[in-house]
Amino acid sequence: MSSDEFDPMIERLFSRSPQMADASLFAAEVETKLQSSSRVRTVALTVAGLIGGVIAVRETTRVDVNLAGGEAPVAGRAIGQGLQSAGLNVQDAIQSGLTQFGLSDVALGSMGGMQLFWIAAGALIALAAAGLMKLSQEI
Repeated sequence: MSSDEFDPMIERLFSRSPQMADASLFAAEVETKLQSSSRVRTVALTVAGLIGGVIAVRETTRVDVNLAGGEAPVAGRAIGQGLQSAGLNVQDAIQSGLTQFGLSDVALGSMGGMQLFWIAAGALIALAAAGLMKLSQEI
């Protein structure tokens, strides 16, 4: 068989794909999986947005929720103490990381909540810009 006969024969064989017996079942399963992951993603993004919105509103309006005060209920004081100790642990971890990089003079505790918010927002915007640049280079 010469190449002039072989190439058209191969093209004809691969130009039509055979129909599978369970093609409709496969399409239905794929559609179900796509919709279920979409629901999970939607719920996760909604919860993250609500938490972020509450934090942003609280920081913007400067409402001071004092859960560790004497007038707070016992559960509120426990939560307040837990948040305070978690905040101190995070601050200690960040400070030790800064010390390792030779930036021990940077004191995050002296900054206000809004300053840290804007620093974090700027860092997230920079990360998003870097991600968009990487994505645009891949496309």
